[in-house]
Amino acid sequence: MRDGFAFVDELVPGIRWDAKYATWDNFTGKPVDGYLVNRIVGTRELCAALTQARDDAAALGFGILLWDGYRPQRAVDAFLRWAEEPPPADDARKRAHYPAITRPEMFEKGYVATKSGHSRGSTVDLTLFDLASGELLDMAGDHDLMDEISHHGAAGVSEVAARNRSQLCSVMESCGFSRYESEWWHYSLIEEPFPDTYFDFPVV
Repeated sequence: MRDGFAFVDELVPGIRWDAKYATWDNFTGKPVDGYLVNRIVGTRELCAALTQARDDAAALGFGILLWDGYRPQRAVDAFLRWAEEPPPADDARKRAHYPAITRPEMFEKGYVATKSGHSRGSTVDLTLFDLASGELLDMAGDHDLMDEISHHGAAGVSEVAARNRSQLCSVMESCGFSRYESEWWHYSLIEEPFPDTYFDFPVV
């Protein structure tokens, strides 16, 4: 582990995670380069802010589930290579993750970046779950649904989902994060410790 980084679960007890890019359950349909274990890594500053977010969410009856944190640059490079491949004729991943756009448009529309804030170590993809039941809250779409419905303030979102998105946003912004307008699940620490460095060490 690089200095200044840690496994989030070690510094933020009680947080849940499902590192999508270490699994087959992501838009590429396979584990992504650089993710060798299903755990989330982030800067120590990120972990400190997530500790406060965990506590603030718990006070509202919610828990936090992380889908991604630090992302090695080699994973971003793998996304670029994947986008250049011809999609299969029956592409279930397209229906689930980018139903109205092409693979190259994922980059053009800003859903995936050639240089990702995740690679700086202080950006997370996350959602909320109900502490009593353990069920994920309805957010009108899952992680990496690259579509206008995932934008903050999107039309067609139910009142329940809009309220849940607002709850998540309120918790995260009160703990020093800024939201990404095109993805309700994506937040970056405003005072990130490595604002100009894109790391490439593997999650292992």
